[in-house]
Amino acid sequence: MASPQQQQQQQIQNHAQAPHSPNLPSRIASVMIMGLTGIISRTFLYGFNDIEVKGLDRFKQLLDSREDPERRERGLLTVSNHISVLDDPVVWGVLPLSYAFNPNNLRWTLAAHDICFANPTFSAFFTAGQVLPCHRLKHSPHGGLFQPSLTQAIRLLSSQPFTQPGFSPAPLTSPVTSLSTPSAVDIPDPFTIGTLTYSTTGSDSHPAPSIYTRNRHSWVHVFPEGLVHQHPQVDLRYFKWGVARLILESEPAPDVVPMFIDGTQHVMNEERGFPRFLPRIGKKIRVAFGEVVDYEREFGDLRRRWRREVERVRQQEEEEVKAATKAAKAAKGNELVTVENSSSKPRLLGDLPEQLKYSEEAQKIRIECARRMREQVLKVRRELGGYDESDPNFGEASTWAPDRKVKAEKYKSRVDGSEINQD
Repeated sequence: MASPQQQQQQQIQNHAQAPHSPNLPSRIASVMIMGLTGIISRTFLYGFNDIEVKGLDRFKQLLDSREDPERRERGLLTVSNHISVLDDPVVWGVLPLSYAFNPNNLRWTLAAHDICFANPTFSAFFTAGQVLPCHRLKHSPHGGLFQPSLTQAIRLLSSQPFTQPGFSPAPLTSPVTSLSTPSAVDIPDPFTIGTLTYSTTGSDSHPAPSIYTRNRHSWVHVFPEGLVHQHPQVDLRYFKWGVARLILESEPAPDVVPMFIDGTQHVMNEERGFPRFLPRIGKKIRVAFGEVVDYEREFGDLRRRWRREVERVRQQEEEEVKAATKAAKAAKGNELVTVENSSSKPRLLGDLPEQLKYSEEAQKIRIECARRMREQVLKVRRELGGYDESDPNFGEASTWAPDRKVKAEKYKSRVDGSEINQD
């Protein structure tokens, strides 16, 4: 069995050998699927509907500045409301076709595992379409805030090595540190490095996109409402906490761009009749891109609170190890003893100890971060004009408690009467 130092040395070598990009067939599949989807989406938006887009030139400039992965300095996170099953990929048809065949500068997103990854054919298609499988707690015990696909999203927004501030392992001894390779704090974990796949259930297998160096500081798009919400005034539900993890845990902090979508709810209205599977045409669709959020002003204090909480947990782990070591020595007559020290192991982006998952402070930080992100999307909605002011109660998770009791996948909300689709 390999010693800890040998294991660490192997991990360092694995990092040095991290592949630049997937194999050629995978790249071709991605180019074709993303490109053809872009053509269809743009044709549908501009050929069969009345489309209004605001802030697109500014957003294109941002994408253009990110075209070369080697020059990217941070990831890009776009966040929007969710009003139709067509929101993704159709809204990306607003981008010129010159962007459509360059997947390396297009979005990654998350989609329902039980729908988009229900069989090998769907899995292959959506994987090539830069989609990560997301388990929903209502459908799967593997869902929730800390599932592996969220770790993938955090790491896509970041870059290798996936070092998590506050949880650095103890220095290696000279036989290893003498290598001209990254130090111990840079050792990636087996979740991505050393394997091309990861599992969301323990038995399935999906390509791990964050392993590839060309995916450094990628663009990730999320719909934090977590379901289709067709409100008459396109008001927003509360945002789930996953978006807070992306904002707070990515390294460095990503560029955050809020978006607002309106009109696609009429293209695929939840109350539509026969033929239900066909989208409606001739609708007014509005897509607005906000400015890059001033991260320090909007989230800087929360990120500092998060770092303090990380440091508190790290110190607590160290104290527990010291206490356990002292007790073990006393029990064995002061003999040399070894106590497993989890705080001295590499703990990397997305890999959180239990306390950082569920501590009261961590939860408060995530709640506030998600609330502020929702306000940024509402700001874009307000600037677009033509909508009533948002109901402040809609931003509270407790407001929507009556809907959590509903078992149906598609239903009329008990809170605001809007059409809900959890499929």
